[in-house]
Amino acid sequence: MPENGNRVLIVPRSGHGIDAAENPYVTYVCARLAGNVAVLANGSHADPTAEKICMGMPVRDAITLSLLALDFEKDEYSTPRIIAVAKLESRSGWLGSIRRDGIDVRSFALEPGRIVHVSTYVHEVPDALRVSSFTAGCAAEACEFLFTGGVFTSFSHPVTAVAAVAAEDGFEVAVRNGCGKNTVRAS
Repeated sequence: MPENGNRVLIVPRSGHGIDAAENPYVTYVCARLAGNVAVLANGSHADPTAEKICMGMPVRDAITLSLLALDFEKDEYSTPRIIAVAKLESRSGWLGSIRRDGIDVRSFALEPGRIVHVSTYVHEVPDALRVSSFTAGCAAEACEFLFTGGVFTSFSHPVTAVAAVAAEDGFEVAVRNGCGKNTVRAS
């Protein structure tokens, strides 16, 4: 485990414990900070991806290997796995997804005031041309923006937002819970 192994964990809210017994996809680490790398995902692939990067594997390869190994979720929706990785020193990011119909991993430049995104059921394929302006100045503002700003205002089922924003000493992380059945814990 890396020295700076900060994590954000998705767990069922109180009263929804049966969900975890019926569905293995409802409890997972959704964010992992490992030194100069932030990995955010919609499933259990955040940890193995971060570990591979920390062992020296190139980001693209770590994302691809983890997505291929875990595949899309075998639930009633065939939920795609999506992932975002940012490295502080490179000023570049990666988005990846694996779906029933394919896998994509793309690199893009990280630029202030600009956001490139994927979403679980609407924009599953990473596309560096899917760019929106982004006005958040800190991680908490980024989480709020993911619920109420820009292109995200058209999303119909916001559940949880987790943001990792570059700061002087690494990444600043914030979490916002929405209307879903999950809650988030930082560890």
